[in-house]
Amino acid sequence: MSERFTKAAARNIFYGGSIFFFVVFVGLTAQTDHYIRKTSASDSGLTDGVRRGKHVWEKNSCINCHTLLGEGAYFAPELGNVWVRYGGREDAQSAREGLTAWMRSQPSGVEGRRQMPDFHLSDQEINDLIDFLEFTAGVNTQGWPPKTSG
Repeated sequence: MSERFTKAAARNIFYGGSIFFFVVFVGLTAQTDHYIRKTSASDSGLTDGVRRGKHVWEKNSCINCHTLLGEGAYFAPELGNVWVRYGGREDAQSAREGLTAWMRSQPSGVEGRRQMPDFHLSDQEINDLIDFLEFTAGVNTQGWPPKTSG
């Protein structure tokens, strides 16, 4: 019996390994697709206000300072859970009023504090942005951020 590595053996290992890892790749792709479909929220929460609020978020480049669900700049607070921090799950109306008052009071003029610019948002834009922030608070983030404080 010959103890050398033949071309046929190398070819069989190559093709066998390629087929094996292709099957693993297809299986993992199917599992990922199933997981995403099972854990993703339906489009039922995407109202026109949420869509307009995302447009306000993008138009004013809020992500240049804030993070949203861990994505963005770390200059200003995380806003993915601001709805929860303002008590939106317990009292939605009070949370909405608090967020509206906060946005209208910017820039606050407090000495030594970084200032959020005044974007001159209309009442409709503020409400839409709050709708968007309320929607993001309902996203299943699997425990992110680790603290409610953001």
